[in-house]
Amino acid sequence: MSNNQWSQLSQRLTKVLGLKYAPIAISFSQEPPAGVDAYEGPMPPPSADGRTGKVAAGCVFWIKAQNRTFTTVPQDHYNCSVGSVTHGLKSLSEVMNNEDVQGILECEWVTPEEAMQLPAVSQKPHYITYGPLAASPVEPDVVLLRLNAFQSMVVHDGFSGMPIVGKPQCHIIPMSVEQNEVAMSTGCMLSRVRTGMGPEELTCTIPATRLEEVVEKLEARQVANAAVSTYASQDMGRFATT
Repeated sequence: MSNNQWSQLSQRLTKVLGLKYAPIAISFSQEPPAGVDAYEGPMPPPSADGRTGKVAAGCVFWIKAQNRTFTTVPQDHYNCSVGSVTHGLKSLSEVMNNEDVQGILECEWVTPEEAMQLPAVSQKPHYITYGPLAASPVEPDVVLLRLNAFQSMVVHDGFSGMPIVGKPQCHIIPMSVEQNEVAMSTGCMLSRVRTGMGPEELTCTIPATRLEEVVEKLEARQVANAAVSTYASQDMGRFATT
């Protein structure tokens, strides 16, 4: 698909949902994307278990990518052990003894059984590229949306069988990459603290190969929702006080 087609789909998606935040394109690759700058930023001193990265967690790149496109390497993500697993950058066995994993297990935020069931990108990427879908210079694998409750209702109305999951928020990415699912997350405390996302926000991922299908379905649902809204408004007139 051409860059112009991705831009058009981004505009249609933004319009049909009334998005506050631009749709984000996420691309996994083995080679560096041509003409895309690397994400610049210092790595803080490592934690006691050796973790560090250019941001606190991979989900922070979603926020950084609202207005610009950049590419990252695995080391940029390694401060968050959970995100390193879901993005296929490390195996669960490699991170199981890290202090962040032990911390969330000890406080029973997740159980070892839940951790073992985390979906993950199957092929370790050498590069992960983030940026606004409308200006994506590379073919995306996943489109990520930040939604409010109303927008989430509209998406779920169009895809009622879609999975809606909770913690960790980032595991909807491999659900779209590996399972070809339109997936939604209610978010997680780790991600909300690190990204600063509002308490009213949910996230949704769409396989890029299904984006046109999704946009067309949402546009059709918009017509139906408008008809129902008109009916409900008119029907409420019977209850108007005088």
